[in-house]
Amino acid sequence: MRTTVSFLARNIAQLGIHAFRRKGDTDRERLDRDHPLSRVMLQPSEVVTRYRLMDALVHDLAIFDRAYWLKIGSAAQPAVVRIPPTLVTPKGDNWISPAVFEVKGAKGKREFPADRLVYFRGYGGVDDFGTSPLEALRQILAEENAGSKARTEVLRNGARVSGYLERPADAKPWSAEARGRFKRGWQAQYAGDGPQAGGTPILEDGMKFTAAAQSAKDLQYLEVRKLTREEVASVYHVPPPMVGILDKATFSNITEQHKMLYQDTLGPWLQMFAEEISLQLIPDIAPGEVDELYVEFNLREKLSGSFEERAAQMQTSVGGPWMTINEARALDNRPPIDGGDELIKPLNLTQNGDKEPIPAGDDGKEPSPPPVDDGADDDQEDVA
Repeated sequence: MRTTVSFLARNIAQLGIHAFRRKGDTDRERLDRDHPLSRVMLQPSEVVTRYRLMDALVHDLAIFDRAYWLKIGSAAQPAVVRIPPTLVTPKGDNWISPAVFEVKGAKGKREFPADRLVYFRGYGGVDDFGTSPLEALRQILAEENAGSKARTEVLRNGARVSGYLERPADAKPWSAEARGRFKRGWQAQYAGDGPQAGGTPILEDGMKFTAAAQSAKDLQYLEVRKLTREEVASVYHVPPPMVGILDKATFSNITEQHKMLYQDTLGPWLQMFAEEISLQLIPDIAPGEVDELYVEFNLREKLSGSFEERAAQMQTSVGGPWMTINEARALDNRPPIDGGDELIKPLNLTQNGDKEPIPAGDDGKEPSPPPVDDGADDDQEDVA
């Protein structure tokens, strides 16, 4: 459970959140860092980073199916902090959404109106309260927990020389004192942390040792752990290779599943976060620009592929070089050079409307003057 939820939280928290202003149906403008919406997305509060806030948000939703941000500050200096879901109780007679939230702290309780909180929640069925995904996994996790304890007890309590002793039927009967003495001596020497644990015992009176050990393979320890991890990953729609199940993983299908992760698994989460922020947070920051402002997670770096693939796609799209010399040097942490800010234009390329295209085969230099005829060839012809 922790493996899957932490995987989701870390991958979402790693993504940057950008704030934009719509400028028509086909254009937009990214807000500068001084805008209140950009500031609260970059630095939610003085004590919480964006990564920690988003990481906690995903953990709360994945475990409790609800999460809360408390709005603090003002419209000019907005800030938000996380409130643990276990401390919040929705109240009110409104069946569509709670009107008041009661927060229980270390020094008592306090009520906040609904507009003071950003309320994230999943599907709850009969009410507005989300239902924890752990409810769907309760039986599976309970069985895994009980089975894990049972297997641990078997492996812990078993003697290093696991099995039982047989005495011949015609052996001399043991007295109770002799039986107890042999039992205590056996456990002291060969069981637990005895000095001869794992050694070869010496048996008397025709006794025979019969092995009856249960190894981790016999207990199907690894199979049960893998099955539980697969079930948890399926509930959160995470591809199995992403959480370490590599039985059927290849290079090609892992690459495709990585793309599927950000499209099908994390895509709905990111869309929900962006819409809830637009609905519950932006009206407090910019009331007059609710229809123009919005936030968006930056997925380009995750879905753009390797640098070689991106470079080939970009060159095909623009039809020529798309990076200057200094831009390429900056990627390698090298200083700029003079003349490196001009985009190189190959001689065999031109643009529509170019008034002075460079002819094919021309290197752009001035033509060389024709050779001077000094008449030497004519004199040779006359002599002939």
